[in-house]
Amino acid sequence: MKNSIKIFTLIIISLLLSSCYSVRLRSINGAYQPDPLLSRDDYYRGMEVVELDTVIKIDVVSKDFTYLIKETEACKSGKLHTVEFKNTFGGSLLSVFSFGKKRKLKVKYVCMKPTN
Repeated sequence: MKNSIKIFTLIIISLLLSSCYSVRLRSINGAYQPDPLLSRDDYYRGMEVVELDTVIKIDVVSKDFTYLIKETEACKSGKLHTVEFKNTFGGSLLSVFSFGKKRKLKVKYVCMKPTN
C-alpha cells in the first residue's frame, strides 16, 4: 500500500515537472529595443519587454494561431529580437479539459531597435 502511494506520488510529480517548459528564440541580427527604466534583473535586463498572458480560443479543426506584431508604442519597429514562450501545468490542464479549444499563453517578446 505504501509502495503504491509512493509510485503514484512520483508519477504525479514527474507529470507536473515535465509539462512546464520555456523556449526562447533570439535573433543575432539587429539590436534590441532598450528599456528606458532599466527595471529588470533577469535575462531581459536592459531590454524593453512586452509580456502577454492570455487565453486563446482555437477551433477543433484549426491547429494554428497567429498573433500579429505591429508597429505600436510598445514595439516601434514591428520586428522581433527575442521571443519566449512558456508552457505551464495549468495551461496544459486547460488545453486537456477544453479538448484543445483553449490554450493559455505566456509570451514575452523584445522588439528590435528601430533603424534610422
